[in-house]
Amino acid sequence: MSKSVPFPSPPLQPVLHQDDADDDDENVKQLRECSSLYLSLQDCLIDNDRNWKACQKEVQALKACNERRKKDKVK
Repeated sequence: MSKSVPFPSPPLQPVLHQDDADDDDENVKQLRECSSLYLSLQDCLIDNDRNWKACQKEVQALKACNERRKKDKVK
């Protein structure tokens, strides 16, 4: 009979490397006028334990902003 080896438990706080933070900043900057809506959505998700249903107002606002950006690019 083989012994099962338990998986190590994940760290309580994910380790954030500086490069990852810089990449995130660059990605948010690319959103331009929608970046504040994206950050609001992130805050809402953190405050609501990643519950997307609780953040539908923010989701819809970000979606509408992205759709406006797409239309503006086409013009």
